[in-house]
Amino acid sequence: MHALATLTFGLACPPGTAQADIDAFVATHLSAERFTAYLADPARTLLLALDEDRPVGYAMLVRGPIADPDVAAVVDAATSVELSKFYVAPDRHGSGAAHALMTRTLATAAATGAASCWLGVNQQNVRAAKFYAKHGFTIIGVKRFLVGAEWHDDHIRSRPLP
Repeated sequence: MHALATLTFGLACPPGTAQADIDAFVATHLSAERFTAYLADPARTLLLALDEDRPVGYAMLVRGPIADPDVAAVVDAATSVELSKFYVAPDRHGSGAAHALMTRTLATAAATGAASCWLGVNQQNVRAAKFYAKHGFTIIGVKRFLVGAEWHDDHIRSRPLP
């Protein structure tokens, strides 16, 4: 998962984001050790999209308290689940892999008993914004997101779960 995260995380950052900041974020939050800890955390669910045993995408859902005050102001932690990470390898964009992973991710989110699913996405990430809108996520607020030493502006998006 770390190798896939290394390949995909920078795609979500706005143009001009320093590679050193992307690398620092990956080293801090998406290392092999962090993924080992994520897999052991009962509040987190990781989903992996495979193509003939080759990982081509992953998603991570997180239940529990919301530390970010901007998110906490618009999302009820008791009734929601966060879609913390959702990435697909660039060579799989447009293949249907992201749609299949999102369908499975939303079904898994609903199975937690949550009433809604929320996420943060960079305001300049047009491709992701269109994808999330297509899957029913609407903008409900804004927040800041730190990548390395640089702050980015994100939209908070949410959608009801069945």
